[in-house]
Amino acid sequence: MEKSLSPSSQKIQDALIALGYSLTVVESELHTRTAQQAADAAGCTLGQITKSLIFKGKNSGKPILVLTSGVNRVDETRISAYAEEPIGRADPEFVRTVTGFAIGGVPPIAHNQPMETYLDEDLMQYETVWAAAGTPNSIFELSPDQLKTMTGGRVVQVK
Repeated sequence: MEKSLSPSSQKIQDALIALGYSLTVVESELHTRTAQQAADAAGCTLGQITKSLIFKGKNSGKPILVLTSGVNRVDETRISAYAEEPIGRADPEFVRTVTGFAIGGVPPIAHNQPMETYLDEDLMQYETVWAAAGTPNSIFELSPDQLKTMTGGRVVQVK
């Protein structure tokens, strides 16, 4: 018998199905909170891990999602230029409010509110990438094109 997913992971599985994707959320006994842990659990390179980072517009207060390769550090000055306002890292409470998920398990989709999304151009070189699926121990595999389509993300240089 197949083990059922946790409620947060099931929310992502349901969202993927609703969007028309036959992708599978995998829950692991291993933590996938960090990009390296996720890569180890998925059996892929660190670069194939999609980190979902939430920033906050300092003027507008709007949430900004940056989906970046696990090997990259986000250049906040560059993202501020794309967002046309200064940005800062969002605190855990803001992240949970706007996404519905805790830091360490924020997926690229199914958030509580829509948000401006930027997709790291470095992710586009891979056949497949892995993204968080709502908990610190759940992930799913997809193509970079699927990620771009499902998030409506703008492909940019983030590092």
